[in-house]
Amino acid sequence: MVRRKNQWPDEGELVVGTVHKVLNYGAFANLEEYQGKEAFIHISEVSSGWVKNIRDYVRENQKIVARVLRVNPKKGHVDVSMKRIREDQRTKKIQSWKIEQKAEKFLELAGKTMDKNLDTAYNEVGYLMMERFGDIYGAFEASAEEGESALMNEGVSEEWAQAITKIAKKNITPPEVQITGYVDIKSYASNGVEIIKKALESAEGDNIVIQCVGAPRYRLIVKATDYIQAEKDLKQAADQCIEAVEASEGEGTFYRELE
Repeated sequence: MVRRKNQWPDEGELVVGTVHKVLNYGAFANLEEYQGKEAFIHISEVSSGWVKNIRDYVRENQKIVARVLRVNPKKGHVDVSMKRIREDQRTKKIQSWKIEQKAEKFLELAGKTMDKNLDTAYNEVGYLMMERFGDIYGAFEASAEEGESALMNEGVSEEWAQAITKIAKKNITPPEVQITGYVDIKSYASNGVEIIKKALESAEGDNIVIQCVGAPRYRLIVKATDYIQAEKDLKQAADQCIEAVEASEGEGTFYRELE
């Protein structure tokens, strides 16, 4: 069960629940993100149309997404509505909940490497990651891309940062974008072919591939974790090619391929 630091949801919040009791006038659902709490869906809040038989819309063990209408901690009541959300909101909430379930498993695995259970993991670092990164999965993504420092800079201890990063790098593939550009480069020196070859080699890297389209044009393909970094790497590679050629009696021009 994915947990929240707050004991009760806020009014207006979207929650995920599992229906455990259906009556003629409404249904009760256990809240997946709030341990030990349940919500009540009145029959009038099940669907925007007239509901003759509530079981046509909800059933036991069904996963639902609902909007919180009222919260009364003193009475232990949470009233929710299934009809006051759009389909895209329902889909997005289910997706984010499933991702957080996966993140909780990662957190549990990280804790086990230090002989710490899930309760301890939440108390020592889980709630902190929610606060600093928005959710637990966001923290794992950051550590997969940037390493331990991404966590330690937000107050996570070195011990936890190391354990989390190890799990993150094993289970999360950082997002990747690819962009393309071209350089037209010419050299009028006697050894112009060699100059161009060295210029192209100077621009190649782990994330940069250079292909010959047909002299004097060469294609630069760059892969990176985001578009800003990809654009930066592409421009830098193109500038290196052009500067190397211009330094040896040549000329060059950069063209960006529009997506």
